[in-house]
Amino acid sequence: MNTHQKMKAVGAYRYLPISNPESLIDLHLDKPEPTGRDLLVRVKAISVNPADVGVREVHNYEADSPKILGWDAAGIVEQVGPDCQLFKPGDKIYYAGSVSRPGSNSEFHLVDERIVGNMPRRLDFAAAAALPLTSITAWEGLFDRLGISVNTDENKSILIIGAAGGVGSIAIQLAKLAGLTVIGTASRPESIQWVNSLGADFIINHNEPFHPQLKEVGIDTVDYILCLNDTVQHLENMAEVIVPQGKICSIVPTNKATWTGSLKMDLLFSKSVTFVWEFMFTRSLFHTNDMIKQHELLNELADLIDDGKIKTTLTERLEPINAATLRFAHEKLESGRTIGKIVLENF
Repeated sequence: MNTHQKMKAVGAYRYLPISNPESLIDLHLDKPEPTGRDLLVRVKAISVNPADVGVREVHNYEADSPKILGWDAAGIVEQVGPDCQLFKPGDKIYYAGSVSRPGSNSEFHLVDERIVGNMPRRLDFAAAAALPLTSITAWEGLFDRLGISVNTDENKSILIIGAAGGVGSIAIQLAKLAGLTVIGTASRPESIQWVNSLGADFIINHNEPFHPQLKEVGIDTVDYILCLNDTVQHLENMAEVIVPQGKICSIVPTNKATWTGSLKMDLLFSKSVTFVWEFMFTRSLFHTNDMIKQHELLNELADLIDDGKIKTTLTERLEPINAATLRFAHEKLESGRTIGKIVLENF
């Protein structure tokens, strides 16, 4: 560790409500040095995700060293570890990082190059930082977990529950590119407008029964469901509208208290429905053999963006990157009413 150079960072020593000024604080930490396949990144922009709020709330830590959050960043490679093969100093990159390591809310950050992509050429750092976590989640959910294939699944339908958020905003675009009929859920005028602008074919309200709303637009059942909102709350509706032998993917875990009481998995039994989870940190958390797939999909996404086929989901820019601005961003996120992505830039 290089103890001579310091860097700015934002972190927490213990969990506190976001309204408390101590919930996220400004820090000066030692600048790290890369080893192995790590890149040292000069962070230019970060975005906030429900993952940040979740880690802050769930891990009721009181520690000697601070917890650094942040799992979305865009920046410049400052230095590479001795085993790096994919990047060199000066490269512009974007990535989501690993939940098992310190996050990207710091001026310099270490990340394994196998989960990093080359930044889209047509985007600035802030617009790029909005994308990695949500794009990897949407991509893996659609193509790895649900097994959607661009060639064979044209003319099939997908229901995306919670379509106006960060993951939904990318999932709509990817599903349309794959040739699917996309039904998104949204409940407020501004979120309906946003989902519509991203290319959803139909929009229904997730606060009302799904089946009657789908029948109104001539749809009886859907082939796939991507659940980006409360899994327990929506399971009965999902069971009713999924086609027999269809597939459901959720990114929202249930806690153990509701698992036996409320998540009635038997509702899916008679239709032989496949139910799968998507957690985008699985590959980096367990160092799976196919970890490099996140590097590949981020590069593929960058090409789609540069070709004008996918657009960034950035909706709000804030600066500078410091504790006060991050607390403000977390507070907005915790309201559950954000559309697209909030990005912070410049330390």
